[in-house]
Amino acid sequence: MYYELYIDSLFLVNFVMNLYLLLLVKAFVKCTATRLRTVAAAAAGASVYCLMLIVPGIPPLIKLLSGTAMTVVCMLGIAFKPVTLRAFIRLTQYLIGVSFVFGGAFLFLLNLGGKITGGRLTITGILGFGGLLYLFISYLFQKKKNNASAFCKVTLVCGASSVTVQALIDSGNGLREPISGKPVSVMDEEIKEKLWKNEEPQGFRAIPYHSVGCSSGIMPGYRVPELIVEQDGFRHSYRDIYVGISGQKVASDASYGMILNPKLLEGEKAYDSKGGNAGRLTI
Repeated sequence: MYYELYIDSLFLVNFVMNLYLLLLVKAFVKCTATRLRTVAAAAAGASVYCLMLIVPGIPPLIKLLSGTAMTVVCMLGIAFKPVTLRAFIRLTQYLIGVSFVFGGAFLFLLNLGGKITGGRLTITGILGFGGLLYLFISYLFQKKKNNASAFCKVTLVCGASSVTVQALIDSGNGLREPISGKPVSVMDEEIKEKLWKNEEPQGFRAIPYHSVGCSSGIMPGYRVPELIVEQDGFRHSYRDIYVGISGQKVASDASYGMILNPKLLEGEKAYDSKGGNAGRLTI
């Protein structure tokens, strides 16, 4: 028995499904992957899958195992750039888990759709079912994520000077720099003194805010050339980040010295380019 295989259609379906899976993994592990890297990873995974199908002389089982392993390595390496084996293993676990849940639900939807359409599902219909499933899973996870907080290690770099501090990723921090609208993180005064020593920091900004017990206020803010976030084996660098200087300890027990704005970790659309509004800060 022979089957007619359209490689372009196969690539398209695999590319889009890989994209859905990578976006879900990105949400679950709370790490960043730019849109370009995510798209490139999905394309690389689809390319490897298609190439393994057309390479002759390889037993089907070997094709399946080697193709799956190469696809996982390519997608996770390109999208997330894990710097440790632990991080890669953790990403792999999430990818397998997401694939299992997503794949099972997707097959159920396809079977349901096939019964409704009499077995005639187009590629558009297949991709549409995948999109609906992705949106549904994302919605459920986002509801759980909204009140979540997590700790990470942050290194602030300014020229030859750098300071490493424990930071809290807090959804209660919605501060924005009023001109660019970029997210603003908050740190203790003593970190500012360590980073800039006796020099006056460059890029001063007045950051409007309101918080519990303070209906409105102005916080001094400064531009940091580079900020490096390390969490669960992942390491990401951000350029030209704004930080606000708190007049009081951000943690009463000194367990952390910085409140990281979660919007900073969400990629290219992390801020409103219009800016101009005061953000809310929970301390």
